[in-house]
Amino acid sequence: MTLHIETHGRGPMPLVLLHGWAMHGGLFAPLIEALADDCTLYVVDLPGHGYSRDCDLPLEPATIMQAVAAATPPAVWLGWSLGGLVALVAALEQPQHVRGLAMLCATPKFVRDDSWPHGNAPAMVRQLAQDLETDYHATLERFMALEAMGSPDPRAELRRLRADAFARGEPKLRVLQEGIRLLENTDLRERLPQLSVPNQWIAGRRDRLVHPLSMQWSADAANGGFSEVAHAGHAPFFGHADAVAAALQPLLARFRANPTP
Repeated sequence: MTLHIETHGRGPMPLVLLHGWAMHGGLFAPLIEALADDCTLYVVDLPGHGYSRDCDLPLEPATIMQAVAAATPPAVWLGWSLGGLVALVAALEQPQHVRGLAMLCATPKFVRDDSWPHGNAPAMVRQLAQDLETDYHATLERFMALEAMGSPDPRAELRRLRADAFARGEPKLRVLQEGIRLLENTDLRERLPQLSVPNQWIAGRRDRLVHPLSMQWSADAANGGFSEVAHAGHAPFFGHADAVAAALQPLLARFRANPTP
């Protein structure tokens, strides 16, 4: 089975959307609505997630990049959370196809160490990996609670995540494990200065999974733009879709001004 990619919107700007770990493209619905007049959106379900559940591609950025690029026109790519790693690798490897990069609550390195104070504790990531083996559903519930933390109404956001996350079925355990390893082992910081496409880093000011300081540092390293969505957590398109759409406008304007390499 190939990747499931939906097309939405009626605008002239092509925009690819890549979701986060254990989620699916349908969660972008508020952002799709906010951008529908400006963009034609190509909304991807990553391998093993959503309607791509039976796609046997590995959850590996270069492989996914090639599959998405083969099915979409040259475009700006937006990656949310883990999807940002796919978008970032694609922008580095295929700048002729990824004409602009938007990193939404996404980071080049997820895990904290002595050289990276902005990441998450390695023990937290290892615990997620262990818990997946013993209690799949409880682990996903705990991760969704982390995603909702920091929002103005975390209980309401968690309820929405619970309702929407499995609307397209449950993700496969295989890709969840691959995603944890990806988050644990990836470090793309040294490659950020190599980015040759316009890039915008959009943080949720109250995000508890990807710290805004990690994104500001990354934007500086990549010679990109940085903005925060006030009062938003890790999923700022819930309740703040218009603010995310507004933060994207400078990047979209640059693509509009220079649509060819």
